[in-house]
Formats: sequence, C-alpha cells, structure tokens
Amino acid sequence: GQGVDEPLSATGFRQADAAGLFLSDVKFTHVFSSDLLRAKQTAATILGKNKFCKDLEIKCDARLRERKYGVAEGRPLTDLKAMAKAAGEQCPSFTPSGGETLDEVRERARDFFEFLCRLAVELEKKEQDMHGAASRSSGTSEEQLVFPWTNHCSEAELSSGNGGSSKVLDANILVVSHGAYMRNWIGYFVSDLNCTLPTNLTKSQLSSVSPNTGVSHFVIKLENGNLLKPEITCVCLNQDSHL
Repeated sequence: GQGVDEPLSATGFRQADAAGLFLSDVKFTHVFSSDLLRAKQTAATILGKNKFCKDLEIKCDARLRERKYGVAEGRPLTDLKAMAKAAGEQCPSFTPSGGETLDEVRERARDFFEFLCRLAVELEKKEQDMHGAASRSSGTSEEQLVFPWTNHCSEAELSSGNGGSSKVLDANILVVSHGAYMRNWIGYFVSDLNCTLPTNLTKSQLSSVSPNTGVSHFVIKLENGNLLKPEITCVCLNQDSHL
C-alpha cells in the first residue's frame, strides 16, 4: 500500500539490477516513478544500468502510488483476504476501511495517462516548430528502438506499433509503479480504450498482478495529436524473462 514506505530488500535490488540490464539498450526520453521509496530505488537502479540514460531525471508522481489499503496496510495478504471474506466480498474488489476503491485507483491511472499523452503531443509540436516535419525522418538513432522483448511478440504487433523501423519516437517513457495499481491501469487500457492485446495472452494473465520488476510495453499512437482517441497496442505484458 501507501502507508508503509519501506526500501527495497536485497532481493528487490537484485531484481531491479536484472531489469536494468534487460532494459540497458533502450533509450528513454523520460522516466516517471511513484514517489514511494521502493519504486524510486527501482527506477534509479534501472537507469544506473542504462547505456544512454544514466543522467536522465527521474520525475516522481504521487498518481503512480500503489493502491491505498487503509487499515490493511502493513499486514499480511491473508489478513486482507480474511477482511474481504468477513464482509462477504472477494479480493481485489474489496475495499478495506480507509482504502481506495478500484474506481479511485483507475481514475488516478487515467489522469496520469492523459498527462503522458499531452506530454507526447507537446514534444511533437516543439520538434516540428524547431526543425520542420521533414527533419523527423533524419538522424535516426537506431538504439532508440532496440527493445529486448521483440522475440516475445509477432512482427505484426511491432510493425503496427512502431510504424516502421526508421521512425524516431516522439517519447519513449519508462514508468515505474506498483502491481495492484498497474493491474488497474491495464484494465483501463483494455476496457475503456480498447487496447490491442498479444494474441497468446490469456484472461488469467491479463488479470494477474505483475511479478516484481515485470515489464509491460505499450505503444501509443496519437493520430494527428488526437488526445481523445489514443490507439494502444500491448507488445508484452508482465514480462519476467530477466528474473
């Protein structure tokens, strides 16, 4: 939850190191992290392993915090399940006293995602104003599209997302957050924004919580800067081959 702001354990740091090595060839333009310590340490460890982005500023945002669990925070998961059972409900839809509902978590995710979309559109406008649209195709930095999980998805998924290997991304954003929060964010993508999913993804995989440092990759297209209709393709979900 939010109330217990513990640092990463030794295992957590090893997992973050592994994620950093896995993502070391990806050139990020922005890094955002939950403002909780475990997420900030994960983000810093990932950047520390990166070949291109060691000095990139990590911007912390409270909208990326884990779901608030109220009276259940700091207690074992079994206690939360017992509370839910006593209330005649089931996890994760059960909301402990003082906690956040799933709708409230999803609203935070929606607000942050719309912020990211506005950021990307503003970047594209600045680029066009400074250099003109013609220069977008020149000076392609090949490492910007070196994603380590290309063999986990079909060529069609990648080509539809990247729009061709020579395309330089307007924004390539690393977001470090938490399991329950991200499950709600992904649910928002799928149910509200009709996200295209990998063909081999099962319903249980879609509803499961990511393992620690699991990597999910989404390609977002904003046609003509249209913030109302983002086209979202999930390249991989909760990828943990690096662990």
